[in-house]
Amino acid sequence: MNLPAKKLGSRNRRPVALHDRAMDNLRFIRETMERSASFTAVSGRGGVVMGLVALLAAMLARNDTGSTTWVATWMVAATVSLGLALFLVARKARDVGLTLLSGPGRKFAWNVTPPLVVGGLLTVALLRAGATELLPATWLLLYGTGVVTGGAFSVRIVPLMGLAFMALGIAALFAPPTLGNAFMAVGFGGLHIVFGAIIWRKYGG
Repeated sequence: MNLPAKKLGSRNRRPVALHDRAMDNLRFIRETMERSASFTAVSGRGGVVMGLVALLAAMLARNDTGSTTWVATWMVAATVSLGLALFLVARKARDVGLTLLSGPGRKFAWNVTPPLVVGGLLTVALLRAGATELLPATWLLLYGTGVVTGGAFSVRIVPLMGLAFMALGIAALFAPPTLGNAFMAVGFGGLHIVFGAIIWRKYGG
């Protein structure tokens, strides 16, 4: 007597191992938690270091606002600051058991990057147009925008820092060009140090 095809299929199908099902459930839970978690590896120590580098740049360029030397000084400072910040963020992430490519870290990076790329492109355009007096406001506004959008996936104080940068950028946009270096010092120097110290104290590293 031939058994129905449905019964044969169900009899030949191997039951899913309990261990495999448990591992699938754990993987799903871990991925869900990663997607909903905040990126807590933002380095307060890195913020303080970035602020100190910016204050040094502001001091070195205080008499050259808007000149080629001024632009070069701040570009070097930005490169050094970014490298140090990435190193300290990576180290903090490792200490808390995260990776920069984890769910929250990936979202943070994807949201920070576009405004910074736009800032780089506008820097080239403004330099070609000879409008260097607009660089402080442009840098402060777009950096602040990146911190706000990336900070949406981090601890609450990070987007607040971004808003402070944006407010300072708006002020710089309508201020006399001779104050550009001062706005850079207050923003990239002062705000980084103040907020970095708060993050360092409240969230460690």
